[in-house]
Amino acid sequence: MNKFDTHILVVDDDDGIRDLVKQYLNENNYLVTTADSAEDASNKIKIVKFDLIVLDIMMPGKSGIEFTQENKNMLNTPIILLTAKGKASDRVEGLEMGADDYLPKPFEPKELVLRIKNILNKTKAKNQKRVIDFGSITIDLNKHLIIKNSKEYKINNAEKIILEEMIGSPGKTFSRDEIRRIINLNKERSIDVIITRLRKKIESDPKNPKYLQTIRGEGYVLWIE
Repeated sequence: MNKFDTHILVVDDDDGIRDLVKQYLNENNYLVTTADSAEDASNKIKIVKFDLIVLDIMMPGKSGIEFTQENKNMLNTPIILLTAKGKASDRVEGLEMGADDYLPKPFEPKELVLRIKNILNKTKAKNQKRVIDFGSITIDLNKHLIIKNSKEYKINNAEKIILEEMIGSPGKTFSRDEIRRIINLNKERSIDVIITRLRKKIESDPKNPKYLQTIRGEGYVLWIE
C-alpha cells in the first residue's frame, strides 16, 4: 500500500529549496512533485490533481502571484506562498489573489509542515459541507445541483464557487467586490445577475428571499443555520 495519501506540488526556481522541501515533506509522508517555474507548474496541473501547492512568489518569468490569479478558481486547490519579501502589502496581495497562507523565507521546514496540515484539515472540513440540506432545499456541490421541492436545477461553475464560499461562512456578508474576486469576474454588475439566477433556484419567492439575502450597502449573505 502506498504510504502517501496527499500529493503536493512544490514550485520554486531555487534547486536547493525545492530539494530541501521535497525531502522534508517526503519524510512526513507527503508525495511531492516539483516545478522550477510557474510555466512548468501550469503544465503539471493540467495533468495531475494536487491536494496543495507550495509556491514561490519571486521567480523568473511569471510570478507566483500571477500563477495564483490565473489558476486559483479553476484549481480550487489550497496554495501556500513562499516569499522573501518583507512588506505586509506584498503578502496581502498574494492573499487577495486567492492564496490560503504565506511563509516568509528563510523558514523552518517544520513550520511549513504545520501550515500544510492546518490548511488540509480546514479543506477536509470544508469539503464535508458539499451536500447541504436546509428547508426544502438540497445543494449538492459535487453534482452541481440545487434540488428544491424535488425539482433539480443545474448550477454553473461560477454559481458553485459562490455557494461554496458562502456555505463555508454562513451568515457572513460578501461584498460585490469580494464575490467578483472569488470568481475572477471583471464586471461587478454581473454579480447581481448571478445572484438573481441563484435565488430563482433556491428561493420559493425569489423577490422576497429567505436564505440568499441582500444586506443593503454591503453585499449578500446566505442564511442556512
